[in-house]
Amino acid sequence: MKKLLKILGLGLLTIVVILIITLVVINAKGIPSYEVEVISFEHQSSPEIIARGKKLSTMLCANCHMDMSTRKLTGKRMKDAPAEFGEIFSANITQDKTYGIGEWTDGEIVYLLRTGIKRDGQYAPPYMAKLPHMADEDINAIIAFLRSDDRMVQAEKKADISPKPSLLTKLLCRVAFKPFPMPSEAIPLPDTANTLELGKYLAHNLDCFSCHSADFKSNNYMEPEKSVGYFAGGNVPLDLEGRVKPTPNLTPDEETGIGSWTKDEFIRAVRFGQKEGESALSYPMIPYTQLTEYEVGAIYDYLMTIPPISNKVERMVYD
Repeated sequence: MKKLLKILGLGLLTIVVILIITLVVINAKGIPSYEVEVISFEHQSSPEIIARGKKLSTMLCANCHMDMSTRKLTGKRMKDAPAEFGEIFSANITQDKTYGIGEWTDGEIVYLLRTGIKRDGQYAPPYMAKLPHMADEDINAIIAFLRSDDRMVQAEKKADISPKPSLLTKLLCRVAFKPFPMPSEAIPLPDTANTLELGKYLAHNLDCFSCHSADFKSNNYMEPEKSVGYFAGGNVPLDLEGRVKPTPNLTPDEETGIGSWTKDEFIRAVRFGQKEGESALSYPMIPYTQLTEYEVGAIYDYLMTIPPISNKVERMVYD
């Protein structure tokens, strides 16, 4: 028996040593890199396309990339990123050829947005939004905006600050989060007359499910409906002071979700951050004034069709 216990002990010790060595190696190697596929793409532009791209970029990119002192997408420290991911800085995505994306081809931008792989092959960690399901026309619109003469994206000589990803982030990027495949077929825009189709498209591609499901680490970005606690809230992003702001339950549960909300109440909350009888919604939930009443109403219609989940989330209100 003693001999068996000794063998088991040595075996356990070996496993622990191997695990420690593996983690040390992962920490040293950092975020993984991948082979870059050359994508042939040339964006189409018009005032209407650029306006659409600005609308999408304002909702998807500006929150992380805009430096409020310049009102340009020059990057900043993401104080709202959960501390477990490390010290995160977003990149300069203005048109500057040295510090921004001025030298990137349209294809390289498409490849990053679709797969999460940068032009140098490095993977963009999970806090960088990827758009594997966004319609081709909307991807084009975002690129048209990034190439436009809008002040937000005009060249700014501001060097990036290298992020300091945590060991957890490095591990997740090798185990749980991998690059997405490039779409093998064209992705059309949703039928805007079908509010359920439109609502689902917006709820997924504006990254709503990502914050409002259980945890960033357990989200399924290729199949959002399979995310743990899909739209039931409880995820814990931070505000700009680093304070935890749990996300609310948006399933149609009557007691803990939005099952008792009217469509008008939902529209006011999303577009203007207002809920009757309560203090205004605050960061990281920002008012989506760019969305029309019809678009927010479509999101509401879609949310009313998903399975209700009982998950009471206490709202954190700070002075």
